[in-house]
Amino acid sequence: MSENSEAPGTGDRSGSDTPGSTTAGPQPEPLLFFGTTWVDHDGGYGLRRAGAAVGSLAAAAAACFVLRFAFQGLEIADVGNLVGILVVLMFAICSAVAFRKTWEGFSRRPADPAREASLRGLKTIGFVGSLLAYFLRTFKEAPGEQLRRTEYEAALARYTKRRSARTGNPAARKTTKGKRPKRK
Repeated sequence: MSENSEAPGTGDRSGSDTPGSTTAGPQPEPLLFFGTTWVDHDGGYGLRRAGAAVGSLAAAAAACFVLRFAFQGLEIADVGNLVGILVVLMFAICSAVAFRKTWEGFSRRPADPAREASLRGLKTIGFVGSLLAYFLRTFKEAPGEQLRRTEYEAALARYTKRRSARTGNPAARKTTKGKRPKRK
């Protein structure tokens, strides 16, 4: 969330980044595939959500297809049933962990970024779970919209409170309260 209107990438809310925009106050953080259209649900937001749902489901299906070929390669190599079961269990567990972590990431920021970084490999192996979490979340909202909306509304409230506390001319208030008018 940027409260500096001079910063790059803080354009208008339609998703276009116009450097040097003079919009005062905090700017919404763009989402992947959605830009800032999530703020007012404009600029093809509904079509983007549908496209994200179809795309993530198609990517998950393609990933399962590739994993099937990998499993068939293990069968051709005749590595044994134990290895095949372990590989299936590994992908199932990693996908479940990746689904859970991705789903949690849509509603809150990670408390420990170092721990999230250490889980990156696990989430990479379980990428099918992440794709399915992305697919399911698109039915409710743009993935990550709830988190960004909460942060954006809180920043707007802080900005409004700060701006309303500074109304008026402070120099004019000092002369009327602290000094007596001069006599002639």
